[in-house]
Amino acid sequence: MSLHKDLELKEAVLNLPDKEKDKLLVRLISKDKMLLKQLHYELLEDETDLEDRITDLKDRLENLFEQQVGKIKNIPMYSNYKNLSSVLRQASGMVNEHEKITKDKFSVVECRLIILDEAFTRYPALFGPSALSPAFKLHKYIAARLKNAVKSFEKLHEDLQFDLNALMESVLSFAADHRLDHEL
Repeated sequence: MSLHKDLELKEAVLNLPDKEKDKLLVRLISKDKMLLKQLHYELLEDETDLEDRITDLKDRLENLFEQQVGKIKNIPMYSNYKNLSSVLRQASGMVNEHEKITKDKFSVVECRLIILDEAFTRYPALFGPSALSPAFKLHKYIAARLKNAVKSFEKLHEDLQFDLNALMESVLSFAADHRLDHEL
């Protein structure tokens, strides 16, 4: 049940003494980890902290791909598709969390493009034509991520687009060469 649907309960909560509301608020916030992270960012961090968060996210993305290089090169091709899909989903989750916390559009677009570029640069063989089902799923997932990145890129101010233009061109060029841009 939503608090907005139960107007009587909402009114009772709003009429609580400030001290009780504060205790209740702190208890509720501590139960939601994402809300806790968002509030920490909004209330306690500044522009320098955002830069640190972006740098940290880029480092974690690079480490994620670095860890997978050896694993993916030493296993059969069928498993490579699944492993790369797993890495891409994990990386995307990291960016999604960053987006929910910071709401910084530029860094989100940049990191999404970095993920695509890393996948294309490190594992170009996985994007060739293939009849394997995992390859199809990976290609479909990449096409959806690419479409999302292009949409987000187009919403940025033209000055910010200029800063990401080289990376975007690299990603789009690879996608076009490997027929991954059919949904754009």
